Order: sequence, then C-alpha cells, then structure tokens
Amino acid sequence: MRTTPSVFAAVIVVGGLLAVAVRDGRPRATAPALRKAAFAAGCFWGVEAAFRKTHGVTSTIVGYTGGHTDRPTYREISLGNTGHAEAVLVTYDPTQVSYAELLDVFWNCHDPTVDRAGGPHASVIFVHDARQEATARASLDEVARSNWFKGAITTQIVTAGPFYPAEAYHQQYLAAHGDLEACHTGSAVIRTLLAGRAAAARSAAGAQLGAGPE
Repeated sequence: MRTTPSVFAAVIVVGGLLAVAVRDGRPRATAPALRKAAFAAGCFWGVEAAFRKTHGVTSTIVGYTGGHTDRPTYREISLGNTGHAEAVLVTYDPTQVSYAELLDVFWNCHDPTVDRAGGPHASVIFVHDARQEATARASLDEVARSNWFKGAITTQIVTAGPFYPAEAYHQQYLAAHGDLEACHTGSAVIRTLLAGRAAAARSAAGAQLGAGPE
C-alpha cells in the first residue's frame, strides 16, 4: 500500500514577519505587507524623486496634508491659508527598507533648519502609529545631537491625517520634465546610527528566513 508523504507546515513569526516552515524545515517568508509613510520637506517634486530612487519604495503620491480644509488645490495651498504642506505619501516594503532608513532620505533631501512652519514647504514627518512616532523622534534626536546642520532643526512630528493627492500634472513631475532635482538637495549627508541598526536587523531577519542579506 502506497502512502502519500505528509507535508509538515508550521507558522513562525520572525522579526515581525510571518514565515511558513515546510517539510524541508526551512522557513519561507510570505508576501510582506506594504506600509505607508508620509513626509513634507519643501517642494514635493524633488522629495518624491528622492524617495522614488530608494530601494524598497514601491510607489509614491504627492499631495497635501496637515491642513484644515477638505480637498485643497495647489493654488489654495500655495497662498498659505489652508495650513496644508506639500507632502509625499510613500508605500514601501519593510523587508527591503526600514522606516528609519526612509527618515535618512528625508533628512538628506532638504534643509530642516529653514523655518517654514505652517506653510506649504514646512518640514514635517507625518506618523501613522506609535512605532513610527518613536522612530521619528529617535531619528530627529540623533540628527539634532550630531551637529550635521548648522542651525536648529525646525521639523515637526505630527499624527498623519487626511492626505489629498495633488493634481495629476504634479505626479512624478521631475521624471516627466527632466532630472532637475539638483535644485532640491539637502545641506548635509545624513547616515544615522538608527538607520544603520535597522538595516542590519532587517538583513539578519532576511537571512534567517532564507532570503540572505541584501
């Protein structure tokens, strides 16, 4: 009598990611859940371009958030009366890039010492949960203590609210009109220890799942 070999499967959580161990005993990761992050760092054309070049970012949308009116237009927010900032909503794969590493991109693509609070070009990190807030505050604290920037950092950390996509012609503007992002660069090169540790932890988790380090 022939018997069909049984397949052993067990669910394992490694580093916050769901994995499945099959009969060869090796854990294999399921498709990761994508996550969201939102940043305002001046003109959103250049900010979007910086994040679109980041490994692990799967999509970006430029838009308006943080204000007190519904569905604002570019003209309305440019007047500075709605309280919205030009922002980028980033969708990313946490197995490929960490939130702490995205924060390094944020610091690198603008000068956070320029005080534009309350205006469309304010420096703001919009956090979606307590973990993002804790990471953002730790990153800001490290950057502030590092003296990478000459002036005081004006960046605000606030809870994310409604995000209104900008008009179609703003989406991936620099990709459509030429690589002009040299007009939107930061004043320092930031590599935080926080992001370095997060990258190492992510690589270790990937190796444990059989994916190997990036």
